Amino acid sequence: MSDAQLAVLLGRSIRAERYRLGLSQEQLAEVSGLHRTYIGVIERGEKNITICNCKKIAHALNLTLWELIRKCEDFRKPASA
Repeated sequence: MSDAQLAVLLGRSIRAERYRLGLSQEQLAEVSGLHRTYIGVIERGEKNITICNCKKIAHALNLTLWELIRKCEDFRKPASA
């Protein structure tokens, strides 16, 4: 898996968890202490995220860092027909 593919998977995982909690990007940014536009960039997989910022986002989503990373596996599985 390339770095770009991993960034996209992580972004999808973050977006899915944010939706699940009913949070806007702005709300997630506020809770995590990051900027709203940065959250958007991360969710689109346009930028590699530092492990520290990943941990901030995970905690804002009520997850551990490891739980958030594991959720990326859900997006690697092919969609069932």
